[in-house]
Amino acid sequence: MINLNLKIRPAIGEDHRQIASLIFHEANTHRHLDWRSALEWIGSRNYWVLEDNGRIIAALACPEDPQHVAWIRLFSFQRELSGLEVWSALWEVAREDIANFNPQAKITAIVTKQWFQNILLASRFKVTQEIVLLQIHVKTARLLPAPYEIKIRPMQEADIPTIASVDLVAFGNFWHNTVDSLQRAYSQSLHATVAENESGVIGYQISTGNPFGAHLARLGVQPEAQGRGVGRALVDDLLRYLSADRIDKLSVNTQSDNHASLALYEKMGFVRTGEYFPVLVHAVDGS
Repeated sequence: MINLNLKIRPAIGEDHRQIASLIFHEANTHRHLDWRSALEWIGSRNYWVLEDNGRIIAALACPEDPQHVAWIRLFSFQRELSGLEVWSALWEVAREDIANFNPQAKITAIVTKQWFQNILLASRFKVTQEIVLLQIHVKTARLLPAPYEIKIRPMQEADIPTIASVDLVAFGNFWHNTVDSLQRAYSQSLHATVAENESGVIGYQISTGNPFGAHLARLGVQPEAQGRGVGRALVDDLLRYLSADRIDKLSVNTQSDNHASLALYEKMGFVRTGEYFPVLVHAVDGS
């Protein structure tokens, strides 16, 4: 892509309007499923724009959050351009910057569009797993009473630092939701609860509403408490809440290799929708 008028530079606050127009009106766009919109990341490290005579024609955002994991939160370009050529130009700059700043970082994406998967595979990204979608009709759910030693209560904002610690040990750093992410998730939730026993908080769930029903966005249980009915108690409580609110459908997604989660959901009556989204990863150090 040889054009002397083209320039790649970091995105700044003044770019908000042009990037918004690019995303919503003109472009082919990949957006990460995130608690923060792609526009809210403007000004973060590893947010790049490609401009032609001052006009933004493409953007790539892959800030690290959590540390060492740079999710591709946005890749957007005008339709008349070659996606592979635009990606290659932005990717060269972004990859070099990430490699210089944090050689241990992994750049990754959950892909919902085939054209973007093709681009990533051409750049030596590897498919590491898939995200599996499941759904249940609330009225058909098979509910059980919670174990007597487990208490389910509404989540409070003061719980979030503790929940972030539970989340890290439950999911590991790659899938970890930071305190900032959890605060945003809590503020956007339809229903958020924690599970406690005599030792304190041992699990939590955060769910959101949508035009089709509700979505169990996050369910985490401390490893030492797993297999004791904590996750089941949290989901059962959520289903009772949805039933009382006359919400009929609940969806959830999990990793294809998270066999414990899949077994839990399928035992409760969730069924796979047939939708699968690959997770692609590029390790900066080549591992």
